[in-house]
Amino acid sequence: MAKDAYSILLPLLLVTVLSLFFGYRWIGLVFLLLAGFIVYFFRDPQRNIPADPSTIVSPADGKIVRMVSAADGTTQISIFLSIFNVHINRAPMEGRVENVEYRPGKFRAAFRESASLENEQNILVISNSRSRIRFSQIAGVLARRVVCWKKAGDVVMKGERIGLIKFGSRVDVFLPNDARPAVSLGEKVRGGTSVIGRFSHA
Repeated sequence: MAKDAYSILLPLLLVTVLSLFFGYRWIGLVFLLLAGFIVYFFRDPQRNIPADPSTIVSPADGKIVRMVSAADGTTQISIFLSIFNVHINRAPMEGRVENVEYRPGKFRAAFRESASLENEQNILVISNSRSRIRFSQIAGVLARRVVCWKKAGDVVMKGERIGLIKFGSRVDVFLPNDARPAVSLGEKVRGGTSVIGRFSHA
């Protein structure tokens, strides 16, 4: 379970215990169910990261809702995370974190294309001697906080945990022009495990 869960989980468990102690069983049950949901939502399963250096892995669990070529030669792959997906985000490739930029914004539905431009988000850039990848943690209607555990200068491994988005969200990945997509629209992916792209030079 992600460490960010405890600030929510512990108060819920405290209210549960107090409610049961004072005989408010139904209230206690409601808060116990909420605590159970928090444990489920913030789950952090282990993943088997592909060793092939040519692969780019998905930074999030979810469904591919958009694939489009951008004017700068990159390929945008958008992943929508429902409230039932694992919300831990992972590095799509190994390298050094070049930049982390927070952009305040709106909280529109994350499955809308406009969310990529208008919603609150963290934009990360990872680079190494071979290439450079940009991706964004984007808030949604229910996701009111994007959390990044890394800072500029940090070295990350492919599939390493880099942060999370709370309660429904979207992640956009921009594959560089030296990589080709390995997924299709509507496909479901798993963070750190599913290969979403391959470098052509590897």
